[in-house]
Amino acid sequence: MRLLYVLVAYLLAPIVCGVMLWRGLRDRSHWENFRERFGYGPGPAVGGSIWVHAVSVGEVQAAATLVHTLRARYPAVPLVVTTVTPTGAQRARELFREGVLVRYVPYDLPGSVRRFFDRVRPRVAIILETELWPTLYHECGRRRVPLVLASARISPRSVARYRRLAGLFRETLSHGIVIAAQSEGDAARFRSIGANPARTHVTGNIKFDFALPADIAARGAALRERYAAGRAVWVAGSTHEGEEDAALDAQAMVRAAGIDALLVLVPRHPNRFAGVADRLQQRGIAFMRRSAEQGSPDGPPAAANGLRRTQGGAPGAAGGEVLLVDTLGELLAFYAAADVAFVAGSLVPIGGHNLLEPLSVGVPALTGPYVFNAEDIARLLIDRQVVISVRDARELAATVVALLEDLPRRRQLAANGLAVLEANRGALARLLLLLGPVIEGIDPIVAGREDERPTVPFPPASR
Repeated sequence: MRLLYVLVAYLLAPIVCGVMLWRGLRDRSHWENFRERFGYGPGPAVGGSIWVHAVSVGEVQAAATLVHTLRARYPAVPLVVTTVTPTGAQRARELFREGVLVRYVPYDLPGSVRRFFDRVRPRVAIILETELWPTLYHECGRRRVPLVLASARISPRSVARYRRLAGLFRETLSHGIVIAAQSEGDAARFRSIGANPARTHVTGNIKFDFALPADIAARGAALRERYAAGRAVWVAGSTHEGEEDAALDAQAMVRAAGIDALLVLVPRHPNRFAGVADRLQQRGIAFMRRSAEQGSPDGPPAAANGLRRTQGGAPGAAGGEVLLVDTLGELLAFYAAADVAFVAGSLVPIGGHNLLEPLSVGVPALTGPYVFNAEDIARLLIDRQVVISVRDARELAATVVALLEDLPRRRQLAANGLAVLEANRGALARLLLLLGPVIEGIDPIVAGREDERPTVPFPPASR
């Protein structure tokens, strides 16, 4: 089964490369460090690195506290962070500026994976959330590199697909892999596709343990004063195709209800920024582009399409309907500036994005019905009446209006959200208990003596 997988991977590799090169015509970041995707590129000066993999921006952000903790605990050990997407790599370089090598993970081809291992020489591999790569995992087993799936999850939708390839993934999951699952449901799904029950633990989701920047409240207040002084603000964060129109339709209904609100629209992918701006122009909407300020905190807000005056308002910051955030790394600060946040990727079948970010800065959060990327977290937050689920633009608008008109309810939702976040912290500590023996080289999994593996106590994840 693995040989068939390798053959298919080689056949698909030219297509994948072609897609990446085509994307590079619109966004040159796809071409940067492209050779790293075939295992070439830099490695740490000395061997025995700790390797952490986070696929994209959300996982990189979630990994930040883990990476900083590992750096502090093992300052003499090289630390390598890999990612798949250009935006993930950029965010990782912003977060991990000193003592951490950031590069792309290789394509899952035998030659590429071997070259990567030769350069990085990991003593442990920590894969955040879940990416099941048979060739990479096989190489971990061949080189006796302990592999930990940290904050691991597997959606119910994915289980059926993995079961169809059960033979392949049973072998993949048998190479001494330790699974630190987000929930008991995730752990059960891993076991159902062949994970070793003795190596499958429930540690919780480290996304609950992220640390906020110390200045986030001040940054949020400054953004609000700059773009929407005296006005209501709501954010549509990490939007995908189709969701911008839904947010814009909702914004029209909010303003029709008599609320002078600014919609902060934050598309998920940079290659869509220009298209979203074109869409705003086509709809005749007065908007600003965040990038037009070129990062200057002191220049005037930039207008596009002739920002209109609103009743009691003025041109520019006070008169725009929409602020298009076509920059990277600012979503959390704009959440901190908002009264209400809609977390996108959920009105279309993407699976939803990080609901914890707006809650962490005390902002009520809304989501659409598609939340399968982190279903357990979404269900917890909805059941606790911390997050409100909406089905379409009309429900989105009605809920935004209701919340903007009800300050006590917003405050109660914010307080409930912070309480749930605090109750679910601790996953990082449980994960570090598991990682410590592995990193320090005393875990008998390395030598294949599973019966001698030290017992690690795991207090139950709060729910």
